[in-house]
Amino acid sequence: MALDKILPDRIGFGTAPMGNMFRAVPEEEASATLNAAWDQGIRYYDSAPLYGAGLAEIRLGEMLSQKPRDEFVLSSKVGRVILDEVESSSRDLGEKGSLFAEGRPNKILHEWTADATERSIDGSLQRLGVDRLDIVWVHDVAQDFHGDLWIGKFEEARTGAFRVLSRLRDEGVIRAWGLGVNRTEPIELTLALDEPKPDGFLLAGRYTLLDHEHALQRLLPMAQEQGVGMVVGGPYNSGILAGGTHFEYQDAPPEVVERVRRIKDIADRNRVSIKAAALQFSLAHPVSAAVIPGATKPSRIAEDLAALHEQIPDRFWQELREAQLVSPQAPLPHGI
Repeated sequence: MALDKILPDRIGFGTAPMGNMFRAVPEEEASATLNAAWDQGIRYYDSAPLYGAGLAEIRLGEMLSQKPRDEFVLSSKVGRVILDEVESSSRDLGEKGSLFAEGRPNKILHEWTADATERSIDGSLQRLGVDRLDIVWVHDVAQDFHGDLWIGKFEEARTGAFRVLSRLRDEGVIRAWGLGVNRTEPIELTLALDEPKPDGFLLAGRYTLLDHEHALQRLLPMAQEQGVGMVVGGPYNSGILAGGTHFEYQDAPPEVVERVRRIKDIADRNRVSIKAAALQFSLAHPVSAAVIPGATKPSRIAEDLAALHEQIPDRFWQELREAQLVSPQAPLPHGI
């Protein structure tokens, strides 16, 4: 089913920060943030077992368990199974490094087979305290794999997770499935398959105001031609576009800091908030169905909603184009 037929609005809530991403978030702060999202009308929530080894799902489930199930849309991911046993060695999350160092200590099994997919879904349902997921994303299938190794992992997902999720969709157990990744190649490869066919994809950090050239070259034209929708994750590129210091889960390098400074200078001159520019840019492409910023403070929810509806003058986008800070191929708000 097309994502725009499933998602209740163009903005949702990404729960990676609820898994203690970057820092230990106190329980009361996490609860207040999730409740603020609900109280201010957010009805699409995305999570994953990876986020704090199940912590984000547990926290989200505590809030959603008090709400009517038919009033919200929920997605989670497969590719990681959270075990009951505690991790005794250092955890290797590849480029995501120690991103969830403050999460639960449970051991994480990285696997995209059919059996692991079903186990992952069962675990998510238990932690979330719900009877069903609406959308399931195949998580990070190409993460940190290179050459033949990532192709091998993709093949594991194609013959395992993809087929299980296609069956569950056909049986009406879930409404849609796709890939949840921060690389374009596995989505392109999936769209090139005769079957199984995804309904959409969640692309994190690769269709943003700061980083969008590669997605525009091949992925988004393919998706548009096939009528496949995109949820934009990480619209602030790990925080650098929202006043933070991280880019791609690490401290931002000098060249990224400088690019953001140039964007912000133009934004300030036009009295535009950089958050508004980031969210509205990501949503301007016809393939974009929703954007899912995350937060750990209740005040951030109001900021994101205000940014979504902020009026941005056309001259701002024109200046970004003239400064070569956005691709000439990128659709922009207001039809520029």
